[in-house]
Amino acid sequence: MRALILAAGRGSRLGHLTGDRPKCLVEFEGKPLIERQIASLRRGGMDQIGVVRGYRAEMIDFRGLSYFANERWAETNMVMSLAAAAPWLSSAPVIVSYGDIFYRSDLVRGLAATPGELVVSYDRAWVRLWQRRFADPLADAETFRIDDAGRLLEIGGKTNRIEDIQGQYMGLLKFTPPAWLAVERLLDTLDPSSRERLDMTGMLRRLLAARSLAIDTFGTDGQWGEIDNPEDVALYEDMVQKGELLLEDLPSSTAATE
Repeated sequence: MRALILAAGRGSRLGHLTGDRPKCLVEFEGKPLIERQIASLRRGGMDQIGVVRGYRAEMIDFRGLSYFANERWAETNMVMSLAAAAPWLSSAPVIVSYGDIFYRSDLVRGLAATPGELVVSYDRAWVRLWQRRFADPLADAETFRIDDAGRLLEIGGKTNRIEDIQGQYMGLLKFTPPAWLAVERLLDTLDPSSRERLDMTGMLRRLLAARSLAIDTFGTDGQWGEIDNPEDVALYEDMVQKGELLLEDLPSSTAATE
């Protein structure tokens, strides 16, 4: 099975950490995020891994990977980075990962094994983490509701009620060719400006509104993270030291550059 890492963006909120490198190369516990992603994806059963590059593309150069380009990374959003890998998405199932997250291989395996044409992962234990990342967890969190069968009902809205958030969307998804076809049809209905500004949760919200396909979910309980600012790095490293966050060991040959 294939996996795709969306690593075209700079990550301006990371400040000095991304002044000279893409956000996927920010180090966490001594290793760039992308190396942790590659290791988890390979251990999770992904036999082909692709990367969509943009900002400082020449710095993302690892053996054994396939590469796609979003040349207009500074002017477009994540869905346009996803579209750069359309040949993969239209031909076979693909696990898609944001470039600023980390996760364990068991999450990858669970997501890959979950039935559905489009499946999104989410953290049921999100409140515990968001309370440590933000003074007000609801300031950054977005709505996420599912039905009794685990089908997505709502995502990406703002709320002042924790009850509206059954989990936190993680930025790790599974696409199948029918799901990508639904995305392409959606993009065809948008004007160029709206298409280029479309982010992933916005795309998911539009798919739900169009009822063009069911969106399934795969839930987990912690043991992942997103790195959105320098304080996140410090928090996660403190959690590792306290044994609250268990990272998988990285093989020395995870992603050696050519």
